[in-house]
Amino acid sequence: MNLLKLTPIAVCLAASALLFSASAGAQTAAPAAPAKATPEITAKQAEGQLAAAAWLTMLDQGNWGGAYEASSQIFRNMVQIGQWMDSIPGVRKPFGGYQSRTASDVVYKTTLPGRPDGEYVTAIFQTDFTEKKGVEELVTTVREADGKWRVIGYAPR
Repeated sequence: MNLLKLTPIAVCLAASALLFSASAGAQTAAPAAPAKATPEITAKQAEGQLAAAAWLTMLDQGNWGGAYEASSQIFRNMVQIGQWMDSIPGVRKPFGGYQSRTASDVVYKTTLPGRPDGEYVTAIFQTDFTEKKGVEELVTTVREADGKWRVIGYAPR
């Protein structure tokens, strides 16, 4: 497939699918060493989940540019701003307006397939929208060099 012939939405969805694959692998792949539920890990899970939820709120409000700017550098390197702005409204529009969201699973990992070792939190949210109930939103965050958690991947399913 010639990447130069892809539409912006196809590029965005392909990038999201790639990020989703890495995120999904993070849920099923065993960590190098078993992570105990220590207070430190629990705190990191909470921080990553909070960053993911705040980012999703930007999407709920249609703040596409804000969500893009709040994403990780890796995400912004994969998806250009124009592609994002052209694509994400079409991804979210079929769901309708946001109604409710609950985190159903939050996992901390130090490895993620296809990514450098680091600190990652994958959060799965069960979300109800006006036009579609029970949407599973998978959001993976990474702790960047400045210590802030930022979104590296998003996949609604």
